[in-house]
Amino acid sequence: MSSAIYNDLQGKSILVTGGMRGIGREIVLSLARQGAHVIFNATKSEKNQEKAGELLRKIEECGGKGTPLLFDVSNFSETQEAIASLLKEGHSIVGLVNNAGVTRDQLILKVKEDDIDKVIDTNLKGTINVTTALARHFLKVSGEGGNVSVVNISSVVGLMGNPAQTIYAASKAGIIGFTKAFAKELASKKVRCNVICPGFIETDMTSALSEKVKESYIENIPLKRAGQSQDVASLVCFLLSHDSSYITGETIKIDGGLYI
Repeated sequence: MSSAIYNDLQGKSILVTGGMRGIGREIVLSLARQGAHVIFNATKSEKNQEKAGELLRKIEECGGKGTPLLFDVSNFSETQEAIASLLKEGHSIVGLVNNAGVTRDQLILKVKEDDIDKVIDTNLKGTINVTTALARHFLKVSGEGGNVSVVNISSVVGLMGNPAQTIYAASKAGIIGFTKAFAKELASKKVRCNVICPGFIETDMTSALSEKVKESYIENIPLKRAGQSQDVASLVCFLLSHDSSYITGETIKIDGGLYI
């Protein structure tokens, strides 16, 4: 758990996509510990509605406030409607964490069109959909003196590539390019945007890997260990806070030295 306290996040409304599992869930809880109002997203399903109730209780235990917002980030109109409804309720969003993502690892010779669509639409298009839906609102908030920050979650794979992850790598590299362009476009309006590239992070997804596979990954990491979700969440909190007010357009790796 991070010991850093960012007082300017207290009471602020921040949207986290893909916020109900893995790294996203840890980001949500870390922001709750900062006293933020965390609006967390996942796709609509009966299972996610149940999980949302559980996460709300955790958020309140951490000292924060939570609001579930279930919609599919890959669907442009659904995203626009969900964000419009959120803003109509009077929420002033000052931070966005685009974390929603999927992977379908497959050798390029075996990739199907559905694999391409699912990964690109969720990872890259989803990031673009949510950011564009909030862009005008961000300009309004920054124009009123607010500290607006967008943090996109990419992957070290988007920088270095990886066998059997060609589509995933393309989607994550696209997020890096989008981040840089968005940061340049809105910097003069005091809206910041940065991208984090995690390496091998222990989550519920990686827990399914065999010990042999995990060891093979860790062998290539100079620090000789996997990262933790909290490592990513701590950096997210910093980048959303005013302490990082002179940082924008940056690509920051959290990978134990994997890609130097």
